[in-house]
Amino acid sequence: MQIYWTKINQIIDETPEVKTYMLDCPEGFTWEEGSHTHFALKGFNAEEKPNRSLIRHMSISTLPNEKSIGITTRIKEECSEFKMILRNLEVGHEVAIFKTHSNVPLKREDKNVYLLSAGVGLATFRPLVLDYLERNDNVNQIHSLNVDSSRAYLFTNLFESAPDKKFTTQFVDNRKTYYDEVKKLASDENGLFYVVGSDEFLVENIALLRAEGVKPEQIMLDKHAQQLPNFLTSEVTI
Repeated sequence: MQIYWTKINQIIDETPEVKTYMLDCPEGFTWEEGSHTHFALKGFNAEEKPNRSLIRHMSISTLPNEKSIGITTRIKEECSEFKMILRNLEVGHEVAIFKTHSNVPLKREDKNVYLLSAGVGLATFRPLVLDYLERNDNVNQIHSLNVDSSRAYLFTNLFESAPDKKFTTQFVDNRKTYYDEVKKLASDENGLFYVVGSDEFLVENIALLRAEGVKPEQIMLDKHAQQLPNFLTSEVTI
């Protein structure tokens, strides 16, 4: 396993609670849209066994052509040790990234794509939308639906409806409105439904989509292949 140590080159305050840490691209480091990585703080590998409290699984919110690796995360006033350390890091400080992989690249199968997310989960979809807007081959259209009770919506400059590019967006501030909208979207028998959020959020979305007749193979999750059956065979209802 290769560990890439790199430096923070910019910290962007996206909202009062959400920051994006822009990292230098180490030589030889590559990724694609929809990628996640293991993001670690100094000292995580100082002992014989990795200190897992200093490691988090994070989505990369940028594309390679942006020349920086973006890590977007919510840091609340009361937070974990990891987030407390992260909040105090500054430009020039070192962090590590390793085990980078994409479970949710943009599928180009001449279908409608629906991006369903909660809160900062939208960061996973930012690169997919950028990739689509740069090259819309073999994608009929994309619709993004995000729920965030804080109403401090992310990336509103990018997630702005552009009907001429067959890209539409919707932000809502409560789960009831959100699930009402998901139910409408699920009427698309051939659509591809990407879902990003907490495990509870995934289970709720999958239960609704499956109840509306959406097949498991139409649902894309940011999970490793071996984890998918745990979610896609769920019988949980909402």
